Order: sequence, then C-alpha cells, then structure tokens
Amino acid sequence: MSATTTPSPAAVPGRRDLGLLYRTRLSRGRATLGELFGGHVEVASQGAWVTTAEGRRFLNCGGYGVFLTGARHPTVVRHVSEQLHSHPVATRLFLEPQAALAADALVAVAPPGLERVHFAGSGAEAVETAIKIARTQGRRRLVAAGGGYHGKTMGALSLTGRSLFQDPFRPLLPDTAHVPYGDAAALEGVLAAAPGECCVFVEPVQGEAGVVIPPAGYLRAVRELCHRYGALLVLDEIQTGLGRLGSWWGADAEGVSPDVLLVGKGLSGGVVPVSAVVATPEAFSVLDRDPYLHTSTFSGAPLAMAAARGALAAIREDDLVARSHELGGELLAELGRIVRGHYGAAVREVRGRGLLLGVEFDRPGPAGDLLIGLVEQGVVANHSLNSHLVLRFTPPAVLTRADLDFLYEAVDRACRAQAARYTPAAPTTEGDRTHA
Repeated sequence: MSATTTPSPAAVPGRRDLGLLYRTRLSRGRATLGELFGGHVEVASQGAWVTTAEGRRFLNCGGYGVFLTGARHPTVVRHVSEQLHSHPVATRLFLEPQAALAADALVAVAPPGLERVHFAGSGAEAVETAIKIARTQGRRRLVAAGGGYHGKTMGALSLTGRSLFQDPFRPLLPDTAHVPYGDAAALEGVLAAAPGECCVFVEPVQGEAGVVIPPAGYLRAVRELCHRYGALLVLDEIQTGLGRLGSWWGADAEGVSPDVLLVGKGLSGGVVPVSAVVATPEAFSVLDRDPYLHTSTFSGAPLAMAAARGALAAIREDDLVARSHELGGELLAELGRIVRGHYGAAVREVRGRGLLLGVEFDRPGPAGDLLIGLVEQGVVANHSLNSHLVLRFTPPAVLTRADLDFLYEAVDRACRAQAARYTPAAPTTEGDRTHA
C-alpha cells in the first residue's frame, strides 16, 4: 500500500477552530463527544491506521464494521480511481456497466436463490427498501427483535429495538412487533396470529446490542417458522456480512438463505458509501416489473459501484473471510485473557465471532471508560448503541503481527489504568503474555 499522505496544515482547521465549526454548523453534542475522546482531528488513513493532523497514528479497531478491508485498500482505490476519472455519476437513463457488474459480483457470493439486487447509499436505506418489498408482497406486519439495530430513518427506526432512539419520533410505523432475540417460540406466537401477513427482520449476531450471539439453531428455526406461516424473511447482514464473522454471511453456519439479504458497511471498501438489497426473484417481482416504483438519484452510481466491485475483489483476492476467522479466534482468546486479568469478576463475558468482538462488564461505566482509555493508548474501538455495558472491537482483516502486538500492549496498558476504579484487586504489573 502507498504511504499515508497528510493534508498540509493550512488545509486543516486547528482543534479550536474545528470544534467551533462543529458547535455552530453541525452539532454541539457531536463537538462535545469529540472533546471527550481527546479532540483529535483525523485527516488521513491507510490500512488499519488513522492519522491525525498532528501526525499521531491510531490503530483503527472501530468503524462499526466498515473497514474489513482496511482503509484505502489498493484494489478498492484502483477501481474507484479509474471510475472517478472516467464516469462517476450516470444519467440514470442509459444502461451503465458498473452497476450490472457489481450486482453480478454480489450475487456470486450471496446465499443461494438471491438473484436480484437494488443498490442504495446506506444501511438504513437498504432496510427501507426491504420494508417496501414486504409491502409489495402483502406483508404489512413487521416483526423484529428486541435490542436489534436496523437504522434510524423512520421505517428502519420502527424496527430498531430501543425506545431511547424511537421515543422522540413517535408515532412510527404501525403493525410493528418486537420479540426477544433468540426466542423462536415468541416469534412463532406472533407469526401464528397473522399468517401470511408478516415480514421478519433478524440479525445473525446483534452488533449494536453488544455482540449478542443467538442459540445454535435459532436462525434455522426462524427460517422454518417463516416458511410455515407464510412470512417474508429479511436477514440484516449490514454489519455481519462479507466476512466480518469469519464466513461470507452470518447465516452460513446454519445454511440459511433468506428471501431478502441486506448488505452494507464493508461493501463500501471503506472508500465510497454503498449498500445493497439482494432478493429472490419472487420477493423482488413487483420492483422487477416497474423500475420507477422505488428509485433514488444516486442508487447505483458508478463511483459507488466501482467501490463495491473493488471491495468484493479485495475480499476474495486477499482471502479476508478466512483471515477474519483466523484473526478472530486469536483476538477473542488474547483480549479475553488481558481484560479478565485486570478486571476479574467485573467482566461478565468476552464473546464474538470472527472480527466482531464484545467485552461485557457487569455494570455501567467500565465500557465507556475503557473506550476512552484505549484512545489514550492509540486504539480506536466502538461503544454499543443498544448496550452501555459492552465495548466492541471491529478490526480490519488486514491486521499484521506488528499491529496485533501494538493492540495487545495498548489494551493491557488501558486496562491497567482503568480497572482499579472498578476492582481493587486489579493487577498492577503486566503478566507474561503469549501470542496465539
């Protein structure tokens, strides 16, 4: 990869000026959040690393699932650069090759039976598309899981399972129900009450709920119940798909193929935002007949399609699905050992699949404090929007051994600095550490 280039100081406002712009032009709350994490100004990125205006580098194990390929992966950049210099935005009247090629590449790796693609710009837009597809199929009742996260546009927000985000915007979509995640019996009760009328949205692993992994066989049970009661199944793999969980799709472990698959985040290659809805011909049939029923000016824009093609190519060429599985096993074991060694019983569980990892504490406070502590040590991680107890790691699959060494040492230092306030017995000296 090429070296990271940093904009000239004249091109970047100073911390104080940038903070003022955020407060007066964007959001006071967002400015405050930036200050909470040290007021750093990010200006460049490459691979697993982010660089600030002052030249400090941070290992990016955050990004909420976007950077599976790392930042500015050369394959993605090559695809996007070529398109940028030829034809970035289409007329939407003529046929355009990049959209067709990106759709074909996505179908090639999708679960069996999914053959039609609609591209959008964000995960929430993909969710909105799926809701409209459900309506075209007569499924007006929506069913989602408590703690799930599907976005914050009005339809998607109706499915997102947390009242904190919903309450300021009620009333939301009618005929929407939430059932406990992992509880197939509860789902059956809802579907049996309205056969042929429901559309079920489910995540293979709930990321924003704090990396909640369902019981074995749950996704198979959901698929069977949808078939039995005539419900449409939408699998939301916006965060979990494209190798994040160590397999192409989170549902692969149980051999589940939905009626509609939602894809996003990593599909961008970390370069141009893009999402997609991949559906069976039956589910897509109404939109298939009338291309003007559901449109967006920038849907399928050639520049975004080039990014999607580049991302899919990079994942395959670098075998990042297998790499995610391999790295995930090591990270789960080593991060768990370090965190438990410092926090002891204050750690409720360290869990994950592939490169979606969560550290759950037994009380509010430690997750947020450790997130700040990690930034101080040069590591970016994630909080969980639907759980204040869980700190998440969503690192790229391009981590090197040197990157891993840096991460383990930074986590160890951050834990040592933070753990004492939550457990008096927290160790104060670094123990021996081995790498898997």
